[in-house]
Amino acid sequence: MRVGLHDADRNGFPNLPLMKISTWHQLIGDTVEWWRADGGYYDLVYSSKVFTFTRVESLLPPHAVKGGTGYDLTTVLPDYIEACYPDYTLYGIDYSLGFLTRGCPRRCEWCFVPEKEGGIRPAGDISNFLQGNSAVLMDNNPLACDHGIQQIEKMGQMGIKVDFNQGLDARLIDNATARLLSKLKWLTPLRLACDSHAMINPIAKAVEHLRYHNTTPQAFTCYVLVKEIDDALERVKFLKSMYITPFAQPYIDKDGTPPTRLQRRFARWVNTRMIYKKMTWEDYQEMQGDNI
Repeated sequence: MRVGLHDADRNGFPNLPLMKISTWHQLIGDTVEWWRADGGYYDLVYSSKVFTFTRVESLLPPHAVKGGTGYDLTTVLPDYIEACYPDYTLYGIDYSLGFLTRGCPRRCEWCFVPEKEGGIRPAGDISNFLQGNSAVLMDNNPLACDHGIQQIEKMGQMGIKVDFNQGLDARLIDNATARLLSKLKWLTPLRLACDSHAMINPIAKAVEHLRYHNTTPQAFTCYVLVKEIDDALERVKFLKSMYITPFAQPYIDKDGTPPTRLQRRFARWVNTRMIYKKMTWEDYQEMQGDNI
C-alpha cells in the first residue's frame, strides 16, 4: 500500500504524529512518502495540522485522514500507532522528540490542552523514544505529575540534554524542584511562561530558586501571551528587570482569528532582539507611525 503524509503547517518543526504513523506503516510493509498533489494515487493519505490559522490544503484527496488541533480537538492516534517509536528519518533530525506526560490540571482560558487531552497523566518513558543523548519534550506541564518528576530525575542521572519547549510551570518550581532541575543538562535556555499578570510573583520566586541552585544554562526564556498591550508591556518590563528574555506570542483564538496589527507590532518589537535591547516600546511606536 502506498501511503502519503502531509504536514499542513510546514513550519520547520517536526510533526510527531506523522513520524509515528510513518513507523507503523513501514512496520506492516507499506511504502511511505511525503504526499504531493501531483504524486498520483495514494491508497491512504494522512494530513496533520497543529495550528488553527494554517491554511487548509484544498488539493488533498477526499479520503485523507485528518488530525491535529488545527483540524479538530477530538482526533487522536490509535494506541498501536501512539506507542510506535518515531521515524526520525522523516525529518532528518538527530534529537529525540516526545511526551513524558499528557494533559494539564490548569484550565487557562486561551489553552486547548484541557479540552483536547484532559487532566495530567503519564504518557511514556524517555527510553521509549530516545535517540542519541538529547530530547525535545513537548509536555504541557510535566512538573504537575509524579511521573514527570520521576522522568526528570531519570534524565538527570542519564546525562541527557533536554528542552521543555512548551515551558515549565513556575508555580510548581520550589526549592526542591529547582534542585532537581539543576541536575539536568539543557539544550536551550530554560523556558517559562508569563501569560498573565498573576504569573509575575511565581516567576520571580522560581527564578530565585533556579539561580540559587546554579541551574545551567542560567539564561531563561519566557513566553508572553499578548492580548492587551498595556498588560503585556508590564510583564515584559518585569522580565527585563529579572534578566529574562521574553518571547511574545500574539493571541489567536480557537477560531484562528488573526492577531491585530498592534499585537503583531508589539511582538515584532519584543522578538527582534537588536531593537528590543536598544529601544523602548514607546520609541518603537513613534518610529513606526502607521507602518507595519
